[in-house]
Amino acid sequence: MDKQFLLERYHSRLIALERRAPLTAETYRFEINRFLDWLAGEKLSLEETALTDVTRYLAYRRSVDGLDSRSVAKAISALRSFFRFLQEDGLNGSAHFVSLLQIPRRADRLPLVHSKEDVDRLFSLIDTASPLGIRNRALYELVYSAGLRISEAVSLNTERLFLSKFLARVRGKGSKERIVIFGPEAAHWLKRYIDEARPVLLKQRNSKALFINRSGKRLSRKGIWKNYCALAIEAGLGTKLHTLRHSFATELLAGGADLRSVQELLGHADISTTQIYTHIDQSRLRENHRKYLPSLKSWSGQA
Repeated sequence: MDKQFLLERYHSRLIALERRAPLTAETYRFEINRFLDWLAGEKLSLEETALTDVTRYLAYRRSVDGLDSRSVAKAISALRSFFRFLQEDGLNGSAHFVSLLQIPRRADRLPLVHSKEDVDRLFSLIDTASPLGIRNRALYELVYSAGLRISEAVSLNTERLFLSKFLARVRGKGSKERIVIFGPEAAHWLKRYIDEARPVLLKQRNSKALFINRSGKRLSRKGIWKNYCALAIEAGLGTKLHTLRHSFATELLAGGADLRSVQELLGHADISTTQIYTHIDQSRLRENHRKYLPSLKSWSGQA
């Protein structure tokens, strides 16, 4: 069966039957596309794929892409869903083996955050002499100032940005909408982007998307990550754009914001997700204790 046709059928199932969110469906399709390409490279047929083949693929993804436990869990969820689809369509009668795949336990690690000084240095490296540079500066300033997910920035339309009020209405996980607040610096660069850069990129074309590429089309998540990755490497920082969201939350709590307010601003459904940032703040306190009181040899690391 043609790969693209198979992927389209699978994607339709995700939306219509499994009722997955559009972003989740796209993520699953991307993962399965990678898997099918790997099978082709290994000269394996989809009909005869066994558990050992899937575990070899996951090992390949870990080694080549450096997947963490959370990303591996997402890949396994996509593979489970895909093989259920194959079994129901009679394309792999033994596809029930995917139920044996174990979801790895999430590592109890604190997310990486940047200091305000690191963020300022990162943004200062952006060449704002070009329309694309102004767009990138506006985009990253907004992500940092409002604590946005990449998907929320990508899907933002112009009519949902209220520049004079420093507000935007974004669509988060599960298609839930919320109002986010951004600061004067983000507003400054957004105004420059809308007034100066976006018209140049549009070239008299029409688009509802706030952030667009050089072809006047909505900027993709891949495009955003590629641009940010190059910038972060130049700055000597981690290449995950999501770190700006972590940094936003940590700075709020360090400044005295209450946990419930941070939860609302981030769009977390459960406050336990937000609580991890209180641990980050505590780890910063401990690090400062080590740094500025090195003579206290008996420091035990206890709160």
